[in-house]
Amino acid sequence: MNYFVSIDLGTTNTVLAYAAPGAAPVDLLVVEQLVAPGEVGASALLPSMRYHPAPEELAPGELQLPWVASDPAGVERVAVGRLARVLGAQTPGRLVASAKSWLSHAGVDRMAPILPWGADDAGIPKVSPVAASASYLAHLRAAWNRRFPAAPLERQQIVLTVPASFDEGARALTLEAARMAGLPALRLLEEPQAALYDWLYRHRASLAADLLDTRLVLVADVGGGTTDFSLVKVALAPDGEPMLTRIGVGNHLILGGDNMDLALAHLAESRLAGGNAGERLSAGRLAQLTERCRAAKEQLLAPDAPEQVSVTLLGSGARLVGASRSATITREDVQRIVLDGFLPPNQAQEGPQRSRAGLVGFGLPYASDPAITRHLAAFLRQHAAAARAALGLDEADDDGDGRLPVPDALLLNGGVFRGAALAERLAGVLSSWRGAPVRVLHNEDPDVAVARGGVAYSLARAGQAPAIESGSARNYYLLLDAQATGETLRAVCLLPRGTPAGEEVRLAERSFALRIGRPVRFHLVSSTADPGGRLPQPGELLALPAADVVRLPAIATVLRSRDGKGSSEIPVQLATVLSEVGTLDVFCVAQQDDGANAGQRWRLEFQLRGEEQAGPGEDALPPELLDAIARIERIFGSRSQQVEPREVRQLRATLEHLLGARERWTTPLLRGLFDALLARAKGRRRSAEHERVWLNLAGYCLRPGFGHALDEWRIEQLWALFDTGVQYHKDGQARAEWWTLWRRVAGGLSTEAQLRLLDDFAFNLQADAAERGRRPVTLVDGSEDDMLRMGASLERIPSAYKAEIGDWLVQQILAMPAGARIDARAAARYARYLWALGRVGARQSFHGAAHEVAPAASAEAWLGQLFQLDWKKIEPAGFAAAHIARMTGDRSRDIGQPVRDEVLRRLSASGAPPSWSAMVREVVELDQAVETRMLGDALPPGLKLLR
Repeated sequence: MNYFVSIDLGTTNTVLAYAAPGAAPVDLLVVEQLVAPGEVGASALLPSMRYHPAPEELAPGELQLPWVASDPAGVERVAVGRLARVLGAQTPGRLVASAKSWLSHAGVDRMAPILPWGADDAGIPKVSPVAASASYLAHLRAAWNRRFPAAPLERQQIVLTVPASFDEGARALTLEAARMAGLPALRLLEEPQAALYDWLYRHRASLAADLLDTRLVLVADVGGGTTDFSLVKVALAPDGEPMLTRIGVGNHLILGGDNMDLALAHLAESRLAGGNAGERLSAGRLAQLTERCRAAKEQLLAPDAPEQVSVTLLGSGARLVGASRSATITREDVQRIVLDGFLPPNQAQEGPQRSRAGLVGFGLPYASDPAITRHLAAFLRQHAAAARAALGLDEADDDGDGRLPVPDALLLNGGVFRGAALAERLAGVLSSWRGAPVRVLHNEDPDVAVARGGVAYSLARAGQAPAIESGSARNYYLLLDAQATGETLRAVCLLPRGTPAGEEVRLAERSFALRIGRPVRFHLVSSTADPGGRLPQPGELLALPAADVVRLPAIATVLRSRDGKGSSEIPVQLATVLSEVGTLDVFCVAQQDDGANAGQRWRLEFQLRGEEQAGPGEDALPPELLDAIARIERIFGSRSQQVEPREVRQLRATLEHLLGARERWTTPLLRGLFDALLARAKGRRRSAEHERVWLNLAGYCLRPGFGHALDEWRIEQLWALFDTGVQYHKDGQARAEWWTLWRRVAGGLSTEAQLRLLDDFAFNLQADAAERGRRPVTLVDGSEDDMLRMGASLERIPSAYKAEIGDWLVQQILAMPAGARIDARAAARYARYLWALGRVGARQSFHGAAHEVAPAASAEAWLGQLFQLDWKKIEPAGFAAAHIARMTGDRSRDIGQPVRDEVLRRLSASGAPPSWSAMVREVVELDQAVETRMLGDALPPGLKLLR
């Protein structure tokens, strides 16, 4: 027998609902799971958590499930579900939670093993957000197959729900998690739409009467980790039945119940009895306290809530009870922090405030403004034109005071709205904005409505239930080269909002030139708003407000022709389709008159790894570039052109004469010059002068190794030259330029490439005379200065290696002279080593992911050693300490408050610049001078590091 199946892969809980085709009831799978060591229970809710126990923590049989479990992440001993939540509340450093929020966090490698976030025990296995999500799906699959052995889950019609605001990257990673769990074929559905499908299905017998006076429904879905808004228009068909059309979705917000719990945890932390005043808890202890505050919040929001609740933070180890500490949270606290802080009345209908003061916790980039009602006002303002049309209003109804058209019905979903006070507050705010009561559509059970609604969606597709017309939730655009300004972006519409799934849209009136055999890159953006208040048409050229668009992961590839010939340029058309699984597919289609390639199609795939690249609006190039390339050709091109060594040495000055001072060369110009140099790389071997100049210019033009179109491809081509080393290995300047090049482009190198450079770093600084005598000629010798600067720039190496490097650097620093007078040579050596230590120990790296920084414990130990130095005499000590102590807001990376206070005291006493103390005291962006000093190079104009 086949079933319609729906899975709600939630931030807090995962739920599976199902129904047999043609059957009216929608049932929930009661999921077997461990509820205590060695004890199996069953519940419709599977907590989306996993726990990695210590080797001796649980006996072998205490993790036994009714089936033979196989963890998609490859961890041998793991608890998933309720037992994970119980054990994690006691030992949070081993708990993996909020994997769904991490799936949408582009600031980390979501395929890398980074969870549990902030775990400081090297023995704790780590998993990726994708693998963690896969483990919950795999558990459901095993539970289902045990219940229905004749109807395996992988053979059913499955819907998997995702936030409406998930971008293409997060959707693709969700599908990858399903594939890892053995569920390769399924369809994605947006969660707010699923919640409304559940309501429609439960009211299917009386739907016309129930929606008689409703014209516009707002679905507000606030779960543990995300907030989603959707607008659904209700109109009457000729037969009197309601027709529903989804007309708007909101942007992605990492904002929900987790933020509320964290805000209460910060309050409780300040009130904990028995601790030191001002003591900051570790990331793991704060997670434990946050879980306690979640339970307190639910108690204090209940209709029969007590006046106050005590939250207790247990001790650890043998002092589990004796070292416990408690704090009190009152109903007034919850009113002030949760209700007024997250759901303020916002009578002025203001949008979200742009502030750095938002909550930061556990490594996730929470929305900077926690006020959900301000985000809601911005959402309604963005879709005002469509909302007015749905409500039957015209522009004359807008009296010019900026008041919003407010929906007349509200459906609340998500675990947050189990608290009646929160639900009543949001309904009251909307009613106040509207000037009349908003009708609240009753949600029978917010915990399972999304899963049930996914089944109702499948029944609707089969003609057995009411349906919502939806299609694409966004407009998709291709940005056009060299046609962007600061506030607007020139783009062509690829796929309009509302386009049905499976319907291909081809830009028949637009022709593009496609380079075959050469790397090409496409910059796509999406927007939930309609420019000018009207739906764009495929192929239409538009000027988009930059603030309204979301950049998608880049599409970059090298396309091959059917006949296998080399590079050429052919005319193509672009075609897009919203796939049946809910993701965007983009194709290039050769035009019919293109001979051998006529009709050939190339599918373009989004890149889900690597750095976000700069937009193509910066690609305007000066006409003098052609003259500059001609000069590069003269030096490194055909051997028939004889040039004097002096002309080679003066190439950089020649280019500056043509193009202006090199500090003002823009990123597109730099990359154009690099491409010319790369194409003539063989010419660097003609003489030592050629090699020095080529290495110097190539590194300068590709720095910092990322940030512009096709940089990943450029790095791949450059890295292919590494194993050959330098031609003139006896030339000291050529060797120095070699290492300067790799330092400058290190930001674009993979972890594997950086580890290869680390081997050379260690050899050059630590090898003895015998080892040096066996040095291969391709292993380029490097000076102490070159090695320190290059080695410290390797930000993608594992944090354990950084800890080792930092320990070694501290040893060298403490062995240096520290007398009353320090000569220039000793001062220079101090500066080299302290700069390297500051870069290795920085709490916030320039190009590495957040999980790759050196351990906080190591950073604190290094600072303790630096306190032995006189920061007035050795100024670089304060600079290094400021970066090692820099505030990020993420407690898994930040140092403890006592050490931070001592750093601030010493910075003040030594007369350090105020900007150094500011970065230690609060979360701030680096000023340009500090950034340049720490990076070792100024960034190209217009390029800004985002982390």
